[in-house]
Amino acid sequence: MSSRIYGMLEDRKAVITGAAQGLGEALAVRLAREGCDVLAADLKEEDVRETAEKIGQQTGRRGLSSKVDVTDDASVGALFDRALEEFGRVDVVVANAGVLVAGPVDEIDPEKWRFVMNVNLFGYFLTARHAVRAMKQTGGGSIVQINSKSGKKGSAKNSAYAASKFGGVGLTQSLGLELAEAGIRCNSVCPGNLLNSPLWVNSLFKQYARNQGISEDEVRQKYLDQVPLRRSCEYEDVENAVIFLASDLSSYMTGQAINVTGGQEMR
Repeated sequence: MSSRIYGMLEDRKAVITGAAQGLGEALAVRLAREGCDVLAADLKEEDVRETAEKIGQQTGRRGLSSKVDVTDDASVGALFDRALEEFGRVDVVVANAGVLVAGPVDEIDPEKWRFVMNVNLFGYFLTARHAVRAMKQTGGGSIVQINSKSGKKGSAKNSAYAASKFGGVGLTQSLGLELAEAGIRCNSVCPGNLLNSPLWVNSLFKQYARNQGISEDEVRQKYLDQVPLRRSCEYEDVENAVIFLASDLSSYMTGQAINVTGGQEMR
């Protein structure tokens, strides 16, 4: 499976959060392959530095890294100050930083529930807030939030994550309305289950097997059976949607939450 069309974002300047590993790392490299210079940011400073190095080695584009705490306004502000200093402008922002902690509503630690909301929703707000500040200086741009199918439909024993992602869709719609006149578009991508990703393989299968009282293999099959196209969502599926929303091909789209779920979610 490959539908890559490189060069869609030639000479644009991008900032991406949550870029140290997994989907964020893949998106950072894909942005560079499409022509962006990329400032990759994450709380994991050493890992995100490796992402920036891969950008240079694999694409020839300029890759920079920065430590950021998306829940801290000053930290996010400093990230975008650096982007403006290094690049002169910000054209594309991908708000990818996120966490997931699952558990029954009467058992989950309230502070862990708050933590998920803080990273996934408040962190998206702060990223968008400073992205807008940067983009208004140079005439516009595209903000893309990595959301989830859980932003469209509730998820049992996963209320913090679903609530944070529902909130993200509302924020995307609100920003789409607010920022249109400034030439800034804001959209979300709602992926299905990335069953082959490190997050699922190393963590979520174990969490869900424990919470649901079934084996990890049964968890995988359960989630595959829910997908009409009968396969896992892959990084490239998400990359393709992000690049489209970041590019001029989607210039008439804002405030949207695009499903990339193999038909599992259609609302």
